[in-house]
Amino acid sequence: MGVHIDITGLRPERIAVVISPLAELGMALHALSEPAHHPGLQAWVTGVTARLDPHLADRMCEADFLWRTTFSDLFLPCAGISGRRTLPGDSLAGELDLLDKLSDEQFVDAALEFTCAPPYDAPGRGPLGDEGVRRRSLELAAARGPRQLLFTERLLADPPRTRAWLRQFLQDCDQAFFAEAWSRLRHQLAADARLKTDLLRRKGLGEALTSVSSAVTLDEAAGRITVDKLGDGRTATGDGGLLLIPTSLGRPHLQVLHRHGWQPVLHYPAGSPDMAAPPTVEQLALRMTALSHPVRMRMCRHLARSAYTTGELVQMHGMTAPEISRHLGVLKKAGLITTRRRGRYVLHQLDVTVVARLGSDFLEGILR
Repeated sequence: MGVHIDITGLRPERIAVVISPLAELGMALHALSEPAHHPGLQAWVTGVTARLDPHLADRMCEADFLWRTTFSDLFLPCAGISGRRTLPGDSLAGELDLLDKLSDEQFVDAALEFTCAPPYDAPGRGPLGDEGVRRRSLELAAARGPRQLLFTERLLADPPRTRAWLRQFLQDCDQAFFAEAWSRLRHQLAADARLKTDLLRRKGLGEALTSVSSAVTLDEAAGRITVDKLGDGRTATGDGGLLLIPTSLGRPHLQVLHRHGWQPVLHYPAGSPDMAAPPTVEQLALRMTALSHPVRMRMCRHLARSAYTTGELVQMHGMTAPEISRHLGVLKKAGLITTRRRGRYVLHQLDVTVVARLGSDFLEGILR
């Protein structure tokens, strides 16, 4: 499980760590639509929402599926430019110009990602060239709701008109609230990009990816980057490049653009190096499975209050020593208990800090 990026033959000079105002605007729209995903942004979301023009707020709802449930690749148009080596623009206007350079087929496929109609990381015909895919896109859009259906009908009937609508909407968002936020955030993001670029040059791609997130690993022998996510996906840099783009508003989301034919992009949350590393998807599954057993739940009731030996737990639960040891082994493998020696006895205790974090860790794991 996870997203795999084949980097065989990737040249160091084609790896870039850069900032993107359009990508950050996409994350701003997502945070405004799903504030529960970003508790640290509550004050900013409240402030923007309070002063938002009602007409712009209504327009924001017309296509919020492009940033609410999934982060549309339309916010990273540089990745779709022919040659797969284009960098984001220096300004929002420059990136919107890149959006205009996408073909109608690319624009429509990316805009319809919410319907899961066109194939994402495999070649295939889109709704503009295949009547069957077109009908299926409309059926799926209708199942999602009337706004999605109306948007899809307009998009398929006149892609340039929808593209112009989206560009104007994003420009209006920039004027209403994003330009102010970007003037503050760009310096933080640029500093993070410089730090990652320095690591890349001095210590190599592996160290740079480790600093991006503990969920990103490099297998140099296999020529592959793996991003620990609940979804599956594959892509390759081929003869193109690899982009790493930091976001300030996007935590905890770790996005991987792996659309077929597009340049791979890691869109990662910028953060300080002292932040606790999130558990892997496998660790989360181990912890939740370990706590789901009724015997282990009863054991945790005691282990949360004090440290006990295996013999003491045997007496408390009326089970054999091998049975208690087996349950302790499951809890220990999941990283839920700590052990320490006192003379010839080994004491076990629940790590309440890890358990207390389980809810937020689970949420971060499924959202990244």
